[in-house]
Amino acid sequence: MMFFEETRKQLEKLGLPSGDRYDLPTSTKRFPDGAQFRIEVPTVNSPACMQALLEKAWKEYGVHINKIDETYGIIRHTTKDIKEYVAIAKDWGCELNMSTGPRAEYDIGATVKTAQGVRVGYRLRGMENVVRAVEDVKRACDLGVRGILCYDEGFLWVLSELRKAGHLPKNLSIKLSAHMGACNPASFQLFEKLGANTINPIRDLTLPMLAALREAIDVPIDLHTDNPPASGGFIRTYDAPEMVRIVSPVYLKMGNSAVSAHGLKTSAEDGRNMADQISRVHETIMTYYPEAKQSEPGQPDMAIPE
Repeated sequence: MMFFEETRKQLEKLGLPSGDRYDLPTSTKRFPDGAQFRIEVPTVNSPACMQALLEKAWKEYGVHINKIDETYGIIRHTTKDIKEYVAIAKDWGCELNMSTGPRAEYDIGATVKTAQGVRVGYRLRGMENVVRAVEDVKRACDLGVRGILCYDEGFLWVLSELRKAGHLPKNLSIKLSAHMGACNPASFQLFEKLGANTINPIRDLTLPMLAALREAIDVPIDLHTDNPPASGGFIRTYDAPEMVRIVSPVYLKMGNSAVSAHGLKTSAEDGRNMADQISRVHETIMTYYPEAKQSEPGQPDMAIPE
């Protein structure tokens, strides 16, 4: 028996799933190169961390990293830092996302420091911070960055419109962060329509919930396989093969259980520790779903710096 059938039919007419997909259907959607998954590593917050991570993952474990996310904020990095990030990404054929620096957590407002501050998250307070965030993105783009990590739905729309108008590079990729709190198919459809190229849901969604997200949209979904204690400490290693099967095309975000929290300045040693965790998740995918296909480095559709 299925309850609430009339409402479910009405939602289906809006292009939404009728509910969470407990049948866990296999996704037939793929990246443009035919791959099902890519490996993404967040909280790579120094060039030294990035270089150490990429080197150890490949040289010791034979694992290619497809995407790196810097989460400290463009505003907090020197021009020398950003140039180093860009050069390393080019050398390894790796996507690079850098995050907008202006955000509520760095601003002078007190709400974000309170128990209710989670509702503000990393969003932008006031129009001047929207202006400054655009300047932050332009600075990164001028230095060769072609992937931006976005924390604010209004700012997502602004970036998309500026990209359409030619004020930002046409090949700029806009990734929506898990800090946005997206957690249902309706929100995901909205963000896709607003111009997001990839969307990261909150970290604790069940597999049936994730399958429903995939039914609702076409753009890649970014999923954490493990998290630091500050983000819940979830270790979902054995979910990873199913994530690939039901959510493809998917960026699996690996390695951050090796650090204490997101958004910290990370070292070369942190990068090497992340590589160890990544190898464990990758090994699990290859053991239980050996036919799963990962993108090779340097694919044309990837947000590799110019």
